[in-house]
Amino acid sequence: MFFEFILSWKLVLALVIPFLGTMLGSAMVFLLKKELNTKLLKVLLGFASGVMIAASIWSLLEPAINSFGDNDYLKWLAPSIGFIVGILFLLFLDVVTPHTHLDATEEGPNKAKLSKTSKMLLAVTIHNIPEGLAVGVLLAGVISGTISEGAALTLAIGIAIQNFPEGAIISMPLKETGVSKLKAFALGTLSGAVEPVASLLAILLTSFTQFILPYTLSFAAGAMIYVVSEELIPEYNEGEHSNLGTIGLAIGFVVMMSLDIALG
Repeated sequence: MFFEFILSWKLVLALVIPFLGTMLGSAMVFLLKKELNTKLLKVLLGFASGVMIAASIWSLLEPAINSFGDNDYLKWLAPSIGFIVGILFLLFLDVVTPHTHLDATEEGPNKAKLSKTSKMLLAVTIHNIPEGLAVGVLLAGVISGTISEGAALTLAIGIAIQNFPEGAIISMPLKETGVSKLKAFALGTLSGAVEPVASLLAILLTSFTQFILPYTLSFAAGAMIYVVSEELIPEYNEGEHSNLGTIGLAIGFVVMMSLDIALG
């Protein structure tokens, strides 16, 4: 399966597209003079939340559920197990990894001697792991013939769309801390490098047996929902104008849902 992936330029393209979204978003550090406006930031965080929620439902949980027959008890049990394990996996990473949120709140081991910039990058890296896993398990499904290329490409495009503001969200604050534009761009881009790595690991894991595909699909969904619930929604609800984040969430959800239905 893995070698089939390497030989398919379409699948490789789907792997790279989300990373390009992060890179283009990070490039905003060269175009924008000031840090992102607070209101715009809330809209972007909400938009990313909406995309991830819709992707979790239509791109990941729905294929996992449809992998089984109507009378098969695994139709509900397998997605449930995968989803919960995905939540627990991200919870574990959150606990053991020192990281800093956008509101400067620090979490993880207190004794970790890392710079604020490093902790901020680790926070974004944690966010990007579920997205990489999601793309990877869908690509594994394409290779096995259980998921269409359109569905995988749709998810890759949706992730890339939400990665664009995410790249800007990480690179712009870095510039404000005194980091050069070039370094801020490089670090912002680097934060998205974990996605293709996670995707490749998901493809390799799923290549051993197709039995685990429904579990890995729902695992990725659980991990993405954890990020939305634990990180994105609380961040855009901080302070005034939280309704802008809700509007962004609605837009992101509709955009991703429409893409999945139209192209999947």
